[in-house]
Amino acid sequence: MPESNVTRDHLANERTFLAYVRTALSLVAFGFVIARFSVFLRTVDLMQHHQPAQTHASVIFGIVMVFMGVVVSAFGLFRYKRQHDAIVVDGQAPLNVGVAAAVCALLAIVGVAVMYELYRIA
Repeated sequence: MPESNVTRDHLANERTFLAYVRTALSLVAFGFVIARFSVFLRTVDLMQHHQPAQTHASVIFGIVMVFMGVVVSAFGLFRYKRQHDAIVVDGQAPLNVGVAAAVCALLAIVGVAVMYELYRIA
């Protein structure tokens, strides 16, 4: 393999890893916002002289989103290392379809749960 292709492959692998990191950071930040949303709702209830609701659902969803950010970050590192090793030995390391399906299913479940909670409190 010519040197320019190897360099291009390594740079593409690094860009992909950085996309995983960016996604993980977004999930962590979004999880923090979701977790703090309950504080906002309690403040609004108190300002309207209502008894604040004691729901912990947004905190739980926030924690799940932060956890998913950590998982995406670890998965990105795993993929980066695997692809790096494959590039060095001139092989391919495709994504396992089962792992991709499991990640998508987990994201879908959390997304539906967050949508339900937002609908419930609206």
